[in-house]
Amino acid sequence: MSGTMEQKMKVSNYRWTICALLFFATTVNYMDRQVLSLTWKDFIAPEFHWTNNNYGNITALFSIFYAMSMLFAGRFIDWMDTKKGFLWAIGIWSMGACLHAFCGIVTSGILTDQWLVGFKGAREVIGTVDHIGMITNVSVTLFIFARFVLALGESGNFPASIKATAEYFPKKDRAYATSIFNAGATVGALVAPITIPIIAVKFGWEMAFIIIGALGFLWMGAWVFFYKKPDENPYVNKTELAYIQQDQDHNPIDAQGRPMRKLSFKECFKYKQTWAFAFGKFMTDGVWWFYLFWTPAYLSSVYGLTSDNATAQLLLFILYAITLLSIIGGWLPSYFVTKKGMNSYAGRMRSMLIFAFFPLLALLAQPLGNYSYWFPIIIIGIAGAAHQAWSANIFSTVGDMFPKSAIATITGIGGMAGGIGSYLINRGSGILFDYTEMTKMKFMGFEGIKSGYFIIFSICAVAYLIGWVVMKSLVPKYKPITDY
Repeated sequence: MSGTMEQKMKVSNYRWTICALLFFATTVNYMDRQVLSLTWKDFIAPEFHWTNNNYGNITALFSIFYAMSMLFAGRFIDWMDTKKGFLWAIGIWSMGACLHAFCGIVTSGILTDQWLVGFKGAREVIGTVDHIGMITNVSVTLFIFARFVLALGESGNFPASIKATAEYFPKKDRAYATSIFNAGATVGALVAPITIPIIAVKFGWEMAFIIIGALGFLWMGAWVFFYKKPDENPYVNKTELAYIQQDQDHNPIDAQGRPMRKLSFKECFKYKQTWAFAFGKFMTDGVWWFYLFWTPAYLSSVYGLTSDNATAQLLLFILYAITLLSIIGGWLPSYFVTKKGMNSYAGRMRSMLIFAFFPLLALLAQPLGNYSYWFPIIIIGIAGAAHQAWSANIFSTVGDMFPKSAIATITGIGGMAGGIGSYLINRGSGILFDYTEMTKMKFMGFEGIKSGYFIIFSICAVAYLIGWVVMKSLVPKYKPITDY
């Protein structure tokens, strides 16, 4: 067999290298988000006198910053294109992650005019300030600013990743590729509780932000070296390029044979497909972020297990290990397409309906939690796996129905809707938890903060089914966008 024929038969599989890069970017993305949730209750709150409401405000505003940034991040990625857009995104969020570490020093400087102090010195200076309210207000404001920078950069992760996936994978493989890189969220959440509290104990909470934040700058070097468009990449051979481009129309034309133009930002909102995607994200993104931001506090508040406690770290590790089951989210729609003959959209919607039933287990999290903390942890893990499987498929519906030039923009619009949903649940949770804790409120047999968690768990349980029903009502059948 000649070398030429052998090259035609073998596929270079470089697309999986790109998928691995997206996986690591998403891992770093979620580790950066987790640093605050794993340090605020036991390390930061005692220093700055934070309450649940203070933390709820910070996480809620992060969600709204993220939401608003997502609206423009997708358009920015489509404008800058994948390589440069992703570099800007991860550079900004890594800088934002590191900024958190200096909030103590700046608080010290503002309150006492002592700026030339280190992290330890700042803690000592703040400890001498009598006005607790001022310490809280200044520190919360500074953390909100750092979260704003973090959100601004992190909003580019998923639009860029979904766009890169559409560039490197045919439609039939996109949900599987998305489920793999999206598993980085789980791995980031898995690694975080067994590394961040240890760093905080040994070197201070400030170094946890700096060390984890610096990982993004390392990733940027790899992205510059490895990423090129498939048709420009010397590591992608002709066989792989043909596989990647098997269902791509390089020069789409309209009914009159003219080249198709790009969808304007305003035009994107006229399609039901956009609103279906946005509503699905609005209903479900906040659930994942609630579990991500509040589970460490839940273990501390309800069971007295602080984030540096070995049992708490084991529980969080098990929780996120369970969510790795989400990888099946990429396989199931492929099964429906190849074995059942469904189109890609029908296969994804069938899969999403199945995944929407698993979060209903969250209704039992608090009742069973009266017997052992293992029950809510396992249930949250299953619900988290269902979310990530759902998420891989809802992202892939964008590539199914919209042209490549609009994928990042639509992803950003949906991300904005998801961020608004996250804002509402995180803001509401902080207020509710403080209220139930202070008033010892009783609800459905639960008292105090346990009643608050039961209410939020119940909302999380039904969110996916509501989201699926509305999405199916808006777009009952596969209908790609061609009328532009």
